[in-house]
Amino acid sequence: MNVRPSPAGGFESDLPIHLAIIMDGNRRWARAHGKPAIYGHRRGAETVRRTVESCARLGIRYLTLYAFSSENWRRPRHEVGELMNLLRYYLRREIDSLDRNGIRVRVIGEREGLAPDIVELIGHAERRTAGNRRMDLVVALNYGGRREILLAARRLATKVARGELRAEEIEEDDLRDALFTAGIPDPDLLIRTSGEQRVSNFLLWQLAYTELVFVPVPWPEFEERHLFEAIAEFGRRERRYGASAG
Repeated sequence: MNVRPSPAGGFESDLPIHLAIIMDGNRRWARAHGKPAIYGHRRGAETVRRTVESCARLGIRYLTLYAFSSENWRRPRHEVGELMNLLRYYLRREIDSLDRNGIRVRVIGEREGLAPDIVELIGHAERRTAGNRRMDLVVALNYGGRREILLAARRLATKVARGELRAEEIEEDDLRDALFTAGIPDPDLLIRTSGEQRVSNFLLWQLAYTELVFVPVPWPEFEERHLFEAIAEFGRRERRYGASAG
């Protein structure tokens, strides 16, 4: 990966601080080309690289990618295995470049159930890039939004049981700080590729006031122009956060 700083081409005032992406359509794209699912996932990994480069150049501060949901374990075993191998490859191959270009890697989700070597690679990537400030690349891995909220509720319940917190004093900030995304601002813009129009158990708490843009192309065909079009659409919207129109 080669990230080169460049002007944002007129997007500076309209850029989302935090962009989240549901990378959908790898398998359907592969089937449409008569290939096995892993072929689509490999092409999708190339799209990840290009998108990270583009977002860093634009000056987006946080990029969150939905890489592997907790429901994805239900897929065929060989496909899951190939996905995990692809993750290993990405963490080993890209970490030097990500670090060199000032990108911090953060992984959210449950690490229980992941292979020990993957957990070790994740830990290494996070430790090595912890001081980087150009962009945070947040990877949602073995992640489910409902599960995240459940675990946060359990953490707060444990504090109440220990006498560290009074139940009637729990505020939104307490729950927010118990989520995997503690310390990360909520997404301003969510892009989902492949034409599906749902959030699929992704960042359910955090997406409360996020602008949603659905792009009809599958993830392997997602290009920089699609990213620019989605950001331009975001810039045209008036964000009222529940307030009535003026």
